[in-house]
Amino acid sequence: MADGEEKFDGMLLAMAQQHTGGVIELLDTFFSFMARKTDFYTGAPKETSEKMVLEKFKKYQKLAFAEHDKKKAENEERERRKQERLRKKKEEEEEEERKRKGGAEEPKIKELTEEEAKELERKLLKDTTAAPDTSTKEEDVKEKKEGEIEKKKEEEEEEEKDDDEQNKGKIKPNAGNGADLEKYRWTQTLQEVEVVIPLPIKVKSRDVVVEWGRRTLKAGLRNAPPIIEGELYNEVKVEECNWYLDNGNTVTLSLEKINRMEWWSKLVTSDPEINTQKVNPEPSKLGDLDGETRGMVEKMMYDQRQKEMGLPTSDEQKKQDVLKKFMEQHPEMDFSKCKFS
Repeated sequence: MADGEEKFDGMLLAMAQQHTGGVIELLDTFFSFMARKTDFYTGAPKETSEKMVLEKFKKYQKLAFAEHDKKKAENEERERRKQERLRKKKEEEEEEERKRKGGAEEPKIKELTEEEAKELERKLLKDTTAAPDTSTKEEDVKEKKEGEIEKKKEEEEEEEKDDDEQNKGKIKPNAGNGADLEKYRWTQTLQEVEVVIPLPIKVKSRDVVVEWGRRTLKAGLRNAPPIIEGELYNEVKVEECNWYLDNGNTVTLSLEKINRMEWWSKLVTSDPEINTQKVNPEPSKLGDLDGETRGMVEKMMYDQRQKEMGLPTSDEQKKQDVLKKFMEQHPEMDFSKCKFS
């Protein structure tokens, strides 16, 4: 389309938005106008008007497919580069992990005497400040642990009741841990948020308006009211955000989170709030996270599984970690005669 013809885009878009039936209804209005108000059909031989319509249709059909193929190739290339960056980052992290774990030699064992073992046991139990009663019978220990597990279950049930009351009125997340709203749909991982906006008609990229700041978002069609406009739930990396037009009738936005350790409860502050207690972390690929963030997420997931099974969390294993660290620092000692609970 020539640049001079773009001056009508605003009027045509406004007209299109008034046709809730989509393109078919818009075409019906247009050809009805041509029949009622012009001599388009009767001013020339019958086949002439039909030929003119087909010529224009084929001309812009060719241009539309060319533009679509170009955008698709650009999106595929962008996705390929993104996956390549993630793959390299993952390989670097795996290499660093191998270097940290590799090269350790088996320590030489020095057997402790019975007196040395007893003295070491007393010292370690004193340092951990959580030493069990060594005189406690095995049955008492088992009963005590069962009581602690039962108490934890009761506390968890009470917490669930409190959570239900606190999350009353919040909507359940969709399969992508976001929400399906009237005008758009959004999903999320710990890294990013994706927004899909269906359009009533097919448009071109220049007809789409997308503006974002560190904590603001505005998206819609040119010369029309915004479909999304407001303050984001949290901050995003503006330089990493992007959008594309798919098939001419769907706008897809990708927003990179700054805080990668939280689930958003809404896209913009005016949206209804989702219950983040019900999100499913599986869609988030841990391999895509940096080493430090991935470690923190894995720890959270591990603690959650331990609690569900009635087992100690990582924090509750602090005493065992202290003992293990001491043993690693003294590989020349034999701890086989030490009895630790």
